[in-house]
Amino acid sequence: MIFKNYLNIKNNKKIKRDFQNLLKDQPLLFKTLKPNYKYSYSKKILSKYQKFSNIRIIGMGGSILASEAIYNFLIKKIKKKITFINNLNSNVGYAQDKNINLNLIISKSGNTLETIVNANTLIKDKEKNIIITEDKDSYLTNLAKKLKAEVIEHKNYVGGRYSVLSEVGMLPAELMNLNVNKFKQFNNLIKNKIFVKNLVNNVAATLNLIKSKKYTSIILNYDEQSESLFKWYQQLIAESLGKKSKGILPLVSTMPKDNHSLMQLYLDGPKNFFYTFFDVFDNDVIKIRNNRILDSHEYLKNKTIEKIKQSQMLATEKVFLSKKIPFRSFRIPKRSEQSLGELFCFFILETILLGRALNVNPYDQPSVELIKKETKKILS
Repeated sequence: MIFKNYLNIKNNKKIKRDFQNLLKDQPLLFKTLKPNYKYSYSKKILSKYQKFSNIRIIGMGGSILASEAIYNFLIKKIKKKITFINNLNSNVGYAQDKNINLNLIISKSGNTLETIVNANTLIKDKEKNIIITEDKDSYLTNLAKKLKAEVIEHKNYVGGRYSVLSEVGMLPAELMNLNVNKFKQFNNLIKNKIFVKNLVNNVAATLNLIKSKKYTSIILNYDEQSESLFKWYQQLIAESLGKKSKGILPLVSTMPKDNHSLMQLYLDGPKNFFYTFFDVFDNDVIKIRNNRILDSHEYLKNKTIEKIKQSQMLATEKVFLSKKIPFRSFRIPKRSEQSLGELFCFFILETILLGRALNVNPYDQPSVELIKKETKKILS
């Protein structure tokens, strides 16, 4: 991961201390970030389902965003078809696939309304089922008995949005035939001085922006395969920090497409935003057809689409610098389990440190429960 921060960094000493204290008093969820984490499924159980090639994953929020991020980021390495059901859709025929042979249903509480509804309407009798949920009485544990489904424990100390390197993200990764050990970069990263410096400086700079009343974080994403990664990040930041009238609103902008719709606003509009540039160097080379290039655009000859895209990102960064628009920049040299694991660690640690500095609990989501209670009242 190549990280550059063009944000205004002021006094990171407190963040350094917070980071050291965080490592000293590690929350239980940090177990999942480490290579020696003990999963609640065995290789024997896994081998029963490894053969299935058409898999449907049903969940909401952190229960599914993690596996969707992994699948789309590494899709060129994956030879299986994975369908993600992450919302309610009343269209007839929605996600109806006669060839599905395995369902993976995930809900920490076991009582997530949308997950229950989708499992009810989509699962067929002939399909095999795995359910990941807490070890307690719930709708899904009872459904598992009826379906004779495999039940995998969702550890109760891991919140959904932090569960990417637990059973919630790694069991799907195993079913995708990915190397889950390579995702576990935490032990290496916290010893890496450059990583720690970048993390601490980034948190300090972000806090400085928040103090300047900049609450909107726009991700300028130049890698389409990372769209789901930033949907995961969006939930992580918004749900973890959006409390006590504080927080950051993360928005994902698809680049370079949004040069032709939103860039004018980014450059000359309100000054209460800050930005993240993100790209992955892609080895797939699609070249311009020289014989079809007109003389007026001869500078495009011998160029690849990747080169053109990177040039657009570099040009945009230069314009942002000239206009003193605050941003940071991520460039990922290689698309792999390891690089994705580094990103997961960076964003999780960033979020927790920001929560501590803002004096909010980054692990709960109390107000979301209000919607659940009101919905149940209306339906009852």
